[in-house]
Amino acid sequence: MVNIVWLVLIVGGLVVSALHHSMMSVTQAIVTGSEKAVEVAFGFIGIMALWLGMAKIAEESGLMRAFSRLLAPFVSRLFPGIPEDHPAMGNMLMNMAANILGMGGAATPFGLKAMEELQKLNPIKDTASANMITFLAINTASINLIPATVIALRVAAGSKNPTEIVGPTIVATTVASIVAITAERLFRHFHRNDKL
Repeated sequence: MVNIVWLVLIVGGLVVSALHHSMMSVTQAIVTGSEKAVEVAFGFIGIMALWLGMAKIAEESGLMRAFSRLLAPFVSRLFPGIPEDHPAMGNMLMNMAANILGMGGAATPFGLKAMEELQKLNPIKDTASANMITFLAINTASINLIPATVIALRVAAGSKNPTEIVGPTIVATTVASIVAITAERLFRHFHRNDKL
């Protein structure tokens, strides 16, 4: 569907440009845009390498594990049916810690593994359990203390203060997480597998 939207926008733009005899402007915009894309990409590579290195240090130093221990009491309340020593709980905690610390790339493998472990606890294999839905809601709207990717994009685009979005990001992602958890709890009774 998105491909169709892009195709319509591109073809529509070209037709309008041709009708207004301004195809040279389109060509100039394509060249300028391509040059800017390469500049942003190279700038982005450098800052992302820095953040990924920081993520690896945080993981190797035990910071993520320490942070996940801080999250454990809260998470065990959200998932009361999962034993604290179950692999699903450990993977969910590591996923949440990585997301909160802005390490989305490190969070993904933990999230996938958590879903695999949650599926093992799910008695109805063709339907997501309530725990899977809760985890998905939390993962999607995750609180983010360090929006590393957005900061990297702002640095690459030449922002004078690329970290000014940290405060608004914390507020926005906190509100999103509260809304996601609240909505999931309110609509949980519609789910036929709500005890899991």
